[in-house]
Amino acid sequence: MTRVYLDWNATTPLRAEAKDAMVDAMDVVGNPSSVHAEGRAAKGLIERARKDLAVALGAEGADIIFTSSATEAAALALAGKGISCAGIEHDAVRSWCDESLPVGKNGAVGVTDPAKSALQLANSETGVIQSLPDGVFLTDATQAFGKIPFAFNWCGAQMAIVSAHKLGGPKGIGALVVKRGTEIEARIKGGGQEMGRRSGTENVVGIAGFAAAARAAQADLEAGAGARVEKLRKILENTIAESSNKTIFVGKDANRLPNTSCFVTPGWKGETQVMVMDLAGFAVSAGSACSSGKVKTSAALVAMGFDRDQAGCALRVSLGAATSENEVRAFAKAWASEYEKFQARAY
Repeated sequence: MTRVYLDWNATTPLRAEAKDAMVDAMDVVGNPSSVHAEGRAAKGLIERARKDLAVALGAEGADIIFTSSATEAAALALAGKGISCAGIEHDAVRSWCDESLPVGKNGAVGVTDPAKSALQLANSETGVIQSLPDGVFLTDATQAFGKIPFAFNWCGAQMAIVSAHKLGGPKGIGALVVKRGTEIEARIKGGGQEMGRRSGTENVVGIAGFAAAARAAQADLEAGAGARVEKLRKILENTIAESSNKTIFVGKDANRLPNTSCFVTPGWKGETQVMVMDLAGFAVSAGSACSSGKVKTSAALVAMGFDRDQAGCALRVSLGAATSENEVRAFAKAWASEYEKFQARAY
């Protein structure tokens, strides 16, 4: 059986450019904190990658702090700050915030005090894109970066978090982007790496892969990858709609990521759909992947006004640069076949 991967928002396949950069970085033997030639070579690789990532992020003049993940970056930015957020945020953000911001049925969040608020740029489950108010304390740009045009210097946020493996880089490397001069208290103390804000010997290989993936993702965007993927998403949703007039497409009328489709089919549990589609050869999800392997009711959908039964019947399909129209049509055909079986059992 040929597998079809349609869970790009959970993690993306490693880009060839990132793999090549990582292999080259493995030959750099020095510790970046050492002052000898080998150490300076490793430090130089990190600083070139930092500069390249800043260019891709539109963050020239800002500080980029490398972390182990977007989750760590969120903790570094938010711990002890008394920031508010909405229920649609990723758990990595919600865990540190007062979950009090209102959410509309279309996924739009109301922000009254930007300087005390965190607001994601795009939702990992629904793909809904937010309009960031000027001066917002933090934006989670993890899902947006590499999928839609983004420039930190123009987005209005004081800080942003990003992750390599969401755009074709390696797992285990992320970054916090901050306006220069912003005070950040280190949560991991030690040798004072990353400008004293995040101690620990830097992940040289991961950093090299992150920068290479970011460059490649930006090149894809400039070449029109977003429009091509959005066309595939429309084919997917139109075909699913023809098979089921009961299926609800979440955020259909909102501005969404071009690659993301989240749909609710009442009565058919999302976890069941994931399992039957997996057996049919398709990798999809019922929401965020960060649940320790467990399928949970989507907090984002509940925050948008769906009841828990509806939220438990959601399926997320997320496409990527390598996804083909044949794969999308094959998935839709297989889903329709499984839906017919579900209806037969239900009646």
